[in-house]
Amino acid sequence: MPTTLEPGATDPGRIRNFCIIAHIDHGKSTLADRMLQITGVVDPRQMRAQYLDRMDIERERGITIKSQAVRLPWRVREGDQAGYDAVLNMIDTPGHVDFTYEVSRSLAACEGAVLLVDAAQGIEAQTLANLYLAMENDLTVIPILNKIDLPAAQPEKYAEELAHLIGCQPEDCLRVSGKTGEGVSHLLDEIVRQLPAPIGEADQPVRAMIFDSIYDVYRGVITYVRVIDGRIEARDRIKMMSTGAVHELLELGVISPEPKKAGAIGVGEVGYLMTGVKDVRQSRVGDTVTINSKPAKTALGGYKDPKPMVYSGLYPIDGSDYPNLRDALDKLKLNDAALHYEPETSAALGFGFRCGFLGLLHLEIIRERLERESGLELISTAPNVVYRVVLDDGSEITVTNPSEYPTGKVAHVFEPVVRATVLTPNDYVGSVMELCQGRRGTLRGMDYLSADRVELRYTLPMAEIIYDFFDQLKSRTKGYASLDYEPSGEQQAELVKVDILLHGEAVDAFSAIVHKDKAYNYGVSIAAKLRTLIPRQQFEVPIQAAIGSRIIARETIRAIRKDVLAKCYGGDITRKRKLLEKQKEGKKRMKMVGRVEVPQEAFIAALSTSDSPGEKGSGGRPSRQDK
Repeated sequence: MPTTLEPGATDPGRIRNFCIIAHIDHGKSTLADRMLQITGVVDPRQMRAQYLDRMDIERERGITIKSQAVRLPWRVREGDQAGYDAVLNMIDTPGHVDFTYEVSRSLAACEGAVLLVDAAQGIEAQTLANLYLAMENDLTVIPILNKIDLPAAQPEKYAEELAHLIGCQPEDCLRVSGKTGEGVSHLLDEIVRQLPAPIGEADQPVRAMIFDSIYDVYRGVITYVRVIDGRIEARDRIKMMSTGAVHELLELGVISPEPKKAGAIGVGEVGYLMTGVKDVRQSRVGDTVTINSKPAKTALGGYKDPKPMVYSGLYPIDGSDYPNLRDALDKLKLNDAALHYEPETSAALGFGFRCGFLGLLHLEIIRERLERESGLELISTAPNVVYRVVLDDGSEITVTNPSEYPTGKVAHVFEPVVRATVLTPNDYVGSVMELCQGRRGTLRGMDYLSADRVELRYTLPMAEIIYDFFDQLKSRTKGYASLDYEPSGEQQAELVKVDILLHGEAVDAFSAIVHKDKAYNYGVSIAAKLRTLIPRQQFEVPIQAAIGSRIIARETIRAIRKDVLAKCYGGDITRKRKLLEKQKEGKKRMKMVGRVEVPQEAFIAALSTSDSPGEKGSGGRPSRQDK
């Protein structure tokens, strides 16, 4: 390639920064593969499917979890600009609603977005959500219909839907096949033609935005930046504007798609910085990097911090692993800025962390990454949301854990609500409305996107979404509905705390805050489950579900009894009765002083099995918003 395209020497007018956005399973990673092949940055012998999905967990599940940036050289083949050399900085983004924060950060680092729609499935809920995000960032959107090689593809029909949504003509929607490569070269030419070049001041002090970072065991923190103004050169001393920390650069370069060392990176370019720093708190996503010798006066805008939607406790099975869990969370926070955590203790589970997640899939992925990458064995408690409790005296308490729920007189309880968008075929509108109303939903509006596709907009309590709502939605619509949601404030609700008493003592790990109409069902189900999980004792053990001092459900674990009548082969009944009475007195004394030790396996089974109210719909490929 010409020298003008080398990192640091590239004319900003030749650079195009864009990301690929779509609903899950609409072919983003496959299209990215074809772009890597056609531009020739990956050796054909090293090429593999979903090349940019680096984690094992991504490849196993077939979903993208982390955004990946890559630099592609491209010589335009068609039209007025044929022969024009350009540099494309592409970011492949996740599609699942739980990873929207990754998408929003990627959009902030780009000038344009390629909006991908499956030509066999059409517009889905996450397609709309990502399009609105791109519009909020004032990006140029190029609409694409992918998978045109499928027998079920209907490109003309969905081109009209897409054109109506964006406000363009149906013929403006490009047709490509990420699988066969058809139309991908034309798409790359259109990216160069339609997208604006990055704007920045090359002679101003350096300002670069950190949009991602990872931790390498040998090299320390590796920071990914998009240069807005100025030029960063190798061996410069860089300064983090939020913390004031100064580091010497050991290496800088670009990702193409493997790290490629460079002497400098300039305006509009995307690259990586390596300082050898091992302290993961020194690099924060959204921070501005400048040069220490000539620092910038004002920092860039940064990113809006994501608000956790679901809280769950993570505890190591072996208590001595607590420091390792803390270090693992620190390193994972560097790679996933949407993760929130703080230390907490539980009488039943010991020391652990209260973690905030964007959704159930996010929770499951984080837990699996911690177990795989750090070799930890973890228990996660049933997920719950944050409640605001107002007491009779006017004081307020924020409750992230059922154990924090106040025991005094409660005046009002407020729960978080979300604005949910459900896209479904016309035939299933009745089933979807019945499901949403059964989950205390309020209909906000309903639109027909086409003759056979309906968009339903509901306000729903967050607590109703995080359990088995999505599984139910899929089963009622035969897999055709899609769901997207975003936080929308809070509402007052009639909520109660259900305590589980074991032998008269409350076990905090099994407590839950539920709507009063569902309290009885929760109490009955958890008591029945614990009866099968807790081993029998020498005395009878009652398992009770209670709201305050009122018992709403009960199960009993029968005592293990020795056969004291085995030696009585005959004789008077009074002899047998005397032995039974003696045994009964012994059991009564034992019950007074006895304690029930709940085995670790029972906690794991009750809190982490697929039957528990917190885990339904959280795991496995079928539970993704993919159809």
